[in-house]
Amino acid sequence: MSTRWMRDYLRYDSLPWDDIAENDQLPEVARKVDATLVVVGAIASRDLYPVHHDAAFAKRSGAPDVFLNILTTNGLMTTYITNWCGHGWDLESISLRLIVPAFPGTTLTTTGSVVRKWADETGRHIEVAFGAENSHGPHCSGTAVIREAASTERSAA
Repeated sequence: MSTRWMRDYLRYDSLPWDDIAENDQLPEVARKVDATLVVVGAIASRDLYPVHHDAAFAKRSGAPDVFLNILTTNGLMTTYITNWCGHGWDLESISLRLIVPAFPGTTLTTTGSVVRKWADETGRHIEVAFGAENSHGPHCSGTAVIREAASTERSAA
């Protein structure tokens, strides 16, 4: 599976704390959904329900084709956020809600924004709201919290 689609968005450095502000927009990322992504994501997450790998079963169940499972969507959204912030940040939490399915042949367009930025006794944190949509409508929406990794935290002066 090619990762060429994310090269423009993958950070090889870490986004500095001072460069992040509330209401900042994350870059829009478009990702083509194909049958391989759907099936491999289901297998990797051990979700063997046939609507994720058997097109005939999915059609008998009322869907036009196989579709992404929630764990694959969760992984794609996590990747979207961590590619934006870089290796100096750890994913602390993520919460998402599925809305409409993502079928092969559609494109997921993901966007996000910084909702909140704060520091406390546990470190520096950023809350990001995100969503992905395709030609059928909104695929998912959610929030994630990232925390600056201990190795990159700057000591308070």
